[in-house]
Amino acid sequence: MHLQEEQVVIGIDGGGTHTRVMVCSHRGNVLSYLERGSASIYKDEKAAENVQEAITQALQQAGRTPYHALALVAGIAGFDSPSDLEWIQTLTKLPGLTCPMWHVNDAVSAHRGALMGEQGIVVIAGTGSIIVGMTDDGQMIRNYDFHHYAASAARFVAYDAVYEMLAGNCDDTDRELRETMLVHWNVSTAQQLADIAKKGFADDRRARDKQFGKFAPAVTEAAERGSPLAIRVCNRAIDQIKVGIEMIAASFYSEEVAVTFTGSVANSPYFIRELGEKLRQGNNKRYTVVQPKFPPVVGSILLALKQLDIAIDDDVIHNLSEYTFETAE
Repeated sequence: MHLQEEQVVIGIDGGGTHTRVMVCSHRGNVLSYLERGSASIYKDEKAAENVQEAITQALQQAGRTPYHALALVAGIAGFDSPSDLEWIQTLTKLPGLTCPMWHVNDAVSAHRGALMGEQGIVVIAGTGSIIVGMTDDGQMIRNYDFHHYAASAARFVAYDAVYEMLAGNCDDTDRELRETMLVHWNVSTAQQLADIAKKGFADDRRARDKQFGKFAPAVTEAAERGSPLAIRVCNRAIDQIKVGIEMIAASFYSEEVAVTFTGSVANSPYFIRELGEKLRQGNNKRYTVVQPKFPPVVGSILLALKQLDIAIDDDVIHNLSEYTFETAE
């Protein structure tokens, strides 16, 4: 393939809260990176507008036009069946953007970025929740394939904590969490929170889930501080993740399996420590918890380069590693 210097690849990590877009040269030089709103129609009715705007602005920042795109890979949360392509393909439909495009589940991009195409398991627990593994013989297996779901997404952790509080399963040791909860829902007493709860918290499901999702960090932080209620809630989610990991790991030939975590819940100090400890006590395999090499948006870039049969050599990896996300817009 004859490549021109101005040609680029586009990588997208489209989650339930943020859309992350990166534009790179074919040598892995990052030309632009930015974050915008949700890419999921289940979370935001403006999902297509968010993603299209993000692509347009990322190309502009890179000094490129859609004509310069060699390939685009978009990892999208909620891409769980072929029928989902109907709405997912609209996310990247832009005038002039006629390059080859590949749309995958965001877990595929996360796995590629975190483990660089090597065998192992990636746990995603943030706005959404999914566990995906690539086995020794190249099988890609998700916990969804078993019809298993680990209720560890931010909103579920928060829902669980609120339900425990409303049920009265708390004491003085949970006082700080209780006060934080009341402030978050802008009420003064548990009875007022119960009154809101009886009415379903909010009529709009997206708004309700978003409000609960924003409360999840308070729960994981409370667990870290020793709140019994928060610990119960977090441990229930951790136990479900552990089962999902072990089901997928059962298809590995090797006795040792690498596991890595991504997402705000999975990467909270409490989850990292407790899930790591539970995996060390696992029965079917030996698990090694490793740091992700790259975030999911870089995973999409790597998938785009692979689709173009462009060698991902040490120079490409070095160039991608040079980018620091702290400086991103």
